[in-house]
Amino acid sequence: MTVTEHRDLYRPAGSTAEGPFSLVVTPESAGWGFSGLRVLELAPGQRETIRTGDAEHLVLPLAGSCTVTVDEKPFELAGRPDVFASVTDFAYLPRDAEAVVESAGGGRFALPSARCERRLPARYGAAEQVPAELRGAGTCSRQVNNYCLPHTFDADRLLVCEVLTPGGNWSSYPPHKHDEAREGESELEEIYYFEVADGPAGPGMAYQRVYGTVDRPIEVLAEVRSGDVVLIPHGWHGPSMAVPGYDLYYLNVMAGPGPERAWLICDDPAHGWVRQTWESQRVDPRLPFGTTRRDG
Repeated sequence: MTVTEHRDLYRPAGSTAEGPFSLVVTPESAGWGFSGLRVLELAPGQRETIRTGDAEHLVLPLAGSCTVTVDEKPFELAGRPDVFASVTDFAYLPRDAEAVVESAGGGRFALPSARCERRLPARYGAAEQVPAELRGAGTCSRQVNNYCLPHTFDADRLLVCEVLTPGGNWSSYPPHKHDEAREGESELEEIYYFEVADGPAGPGMAYQRVYGTVDRPIEVLAEVRSGDVVLIPHGWHGPSMAVPGYDLYYLNVMAGPGPERAWLICDDPAHGWVRQTWESQRVDPRLPFGTTRRDG
């Protein structure tokens, strides 16, 4: 199985743009059942109506602030200047809803989504209640902001977090998978949306690896830049490689068919031993990036 046979899993910035959305990934366009992501770009004073259909959504500011009105409830999202500045507040949109997103100053807003059955109430997620966790050590150090996971925020199927990796470090490592419903592992489709910090001479870059098993082969080794997406229907994924000099951000969106909303992973047994080496190493002193809390 060659990389070229899976080019549809790497989608460069702008290749899926539709109207005010610079990125559109739906279950239909991904060829799976549940996970989706759109990135809404608004000019100052612009508003856009979002129809959620059969999927629950978050409105998660990447850059800028906005007002979200859904089910006659207005939520003021303070947002953030950019993804490396801080965690952000966010809004939860239920399925079968119509929401209006308006930004006085303009901005960029992620809309991660998951097809679901239950209609939960619209809610506000405060930035100060988002756990910011430091994982790994040494050159595997990274920060994980846990927005919408089973232990942090209630949803029907949707799982959302973001990972910030200092330049030169590896994250999503050791490689792991979550494509089987079994003890210790859950079946989840996953979207990686990337932003890479600029350097003094211009935009940065990073790399993403995905590989499969003998029974379910898949091969992706993609150079990624801001606005790019990698889709992971199955297989081992990692590392996400932040090249020296350029900090790396990615938003993870996950959902799957299991009756339990859970994020259970299985390390590649060839590389899981790396976790043991962290016990004798310090967390990268460049962490945390700007956050409202420091955990881990």
